[in-house]
Amino acid sequence: MKYFYYLLLSVFFSLEINSQVGGENIYQFLNLSSSARQIALGGEVLTLTDDVNQPIWNPAVISNEIDHKISANYASFLAGINIGSISYAREISRHFGTIHASINYLDYGTLIGADEQGNETGNFGANDLAISVGYALNLPWTNFFFGANVKLINSNIQNFTSFGVAADFGILYNSPYKPYSFTLVARNAGAQIKSFNGTNEELPFKIAFGASYQLEYVPLKWYLTLDNLQQWDVSEPNPSEQTTDLEGNVTEQEIGFIGNALRHFVVGAELFPESAINLRVGYNVRRAAELKLQNIRTFGGISFGFGIKMNRFKFNYAYSKFHTATNASTFSLEMDLNRR
Repeated sequence: MKYFYYLLLSVFFSLEINSQVGGENIYQFLNLSSSARQIALGGEVLTLTDDVNQPIWNPAVISNEIDHKISANYASFLAGINIGSISYAREISRHFGTIHASINYLDYGTLIGADEQGNETGNFGANDLAISVGYALNLPWTNFFFGANVKLINSNIQNFTSFGVAADFGILYNSPYKPYSFTLVARNAGAQIKSFNGTNEELPFKIAFGASYQLEYVPLKWYLTLDNLQQWDVSEPNPSEQTTDLEGNVTEQEIGFIGNALRHFVVGAELFPESAINLRVGYNVRRAAELKLQNIRTFGGISFGFGIKMNRFKFNYAYSKFHTATNASTFSLEMDLNRR
């Protein structure tokens, strides 16, 4: 697909550090969260039933609890990339239930074009866009909820364009009488309708399991996600962990069973989850392992943030640490249109 594709690949590889199986599929932005609350909790939370942004990741949480809420999210991401989303939910009727809609975008900014010999040919832009509509229903006489999203996807690299369709499916157990909930989600099942250069690429399909637990006597809620269950081996050797002997032979980092297993874990905790002010922290094991540097504490994989609720408005902020030289801040503003 000429030089545009190769330049954009470098951006996709930078997205890989956000704990995705990156650089292998098209539309990788579908697995990048733009919700400040979710990012502060590790970036992969799936059981936020009161957050209008959550159905983007898990359609099974769509209910009248998020009725008539709207949220706008924005982050100045890595390498000058801007990412954001808008989410809205509306209850059609008590009998029918609630519909959720969202728009997600990613703008790569201005990129420098070059030919095969490395000669610059001018600047160009690239962006991704996804429009999603979702619906969920309560399985009769149970505390199980099943939901689905349908997504239309568009990606542009200068004058090259690609279109795709995808769907998300989720099943959630959530009881108002239990301190725990759990869910299983399959995301981005679909296909590329129009490719960039005539060669269709696979979408970033993934399966994840999520759970949460509210402590009884402490205002603390724990979150756990087992990510990328569709692929057991998600480990990549960290270049900073390789060794070189006196003869110049390079030995890459060896990642065993436990090291690979832990890379599927994302954990988070939310203090005062029901209060007007919330404090949050998360840890992404895979991101921390792959961005680790020898003899330097990078704090990669750690994220934290807070939420402040003021009448009908709620402001959320998240700070994500990727590397000693790279971090990202995410801002979300939610409005409850039912409140006066």
